[in-house]
Amino acid sequence: MNKIKIAIVGYGNVGCGAFEAVKQEPDMELIGVVELKNIEKLKKKLNAAQCAQLLETRIVNHIKELDKVDVAIICCPSRSVKKTVTEILKLGINTVDSFDVHSEIPALRKELNVIAKEHNAVSIIAAGWDPGIDSVIRGWFMAMAPKGITHTNYGPGMSMGHTCAVKDIKGVKNALSITVPAGMGIHRRMVYVELNNSVPFEEVEIAIKNDPYFIKDRTYVFQVEDVTKLIDVGHGVYMERKGVSGTTHNQQMKFELKINNPALTSQVMVSAARAAMVQKPGCYTMIEIPVIDFLYGDVESFVTNLV
Repeated sequence: MNKIKIAIVGYGNVGCGAFEAVKQEPDMELIGVVELKNIEKLKKKLNAAQCAQLLETRIVNHIKELDKVDVAIICCPSRSVKKTVTEILKLGINTVDSFDVHSEIPALRKELNVIAKEHNAVSIIAAGWDPGIDSVIRGWFMAMAPKGITHTNYGPGMSMGHTCAVKDIKGVKNALSITVPAGMGIHRRMVYVELNNSVPFEEVEIAIKNDPYFIKDRTYVFQVEDVTKLIDVGHGVYMERKGVSGTTHNQQMKFELKINNPALTSQVMVSAARAAMVQKPGCYTMIEIPVIDFLYGDVESFVTNLV
């Protein structure tokens, strides 16, 4: 078997999860980890078991330092995805990311589609659990009841994208953003910040509430002494649709997940890496790709066991 050669770009919570997931896939081979920041600083943050794992693979500062890579799994914050993916696609390497700014996905897809085609590569964007898996479920809800309304209720749980956004704000030493569902697709953001005392709390609070990640939701900001004592990476979603099939009303559908956020996000990206190998050059979201392309195994077996 010619295994899919994988590089992991970024080694935070999601990168660590991707590292573990790739190791479990029989058709994949981990070529190396690309750490976009300081490698030595990274090693100091890891526990003994994680360091032992990393000793088995190569850690580099740039993907060009690795041997042939089929797919780069991009595990950096969403605001770094466009630049990182563009650079790697231009090397002719396929990419998968979990970009999570919903409103910006259509424009990013169009831009990366041109770059991917120019360099004979494939980019799968927004490949997480939401956007990603939940996007596919929303699509099937619409297929089953074309008329109607779908409400997606996230949490309660830690939002990695929102947390990273807060950490980038001046004056913030560490942060945690928790999403709390209020029902009917409305959410509250509970943000806990540990400050470095370079900026007053009041200014940090205003900056958070005006950030694009938070400006549409009711947001509460609290200053704490130690954010690490609050962190729990669990999350979830409860999605419901009430609609019409043909002329039949009151069709009600529900879908629910309770998850470890980084673990599921990374697993979806690893499965998407497999799908990237069988698409024509271009940029795709998960709703555009057949589910069979994400799975390892024989098509006939899946038809027999799943249909």
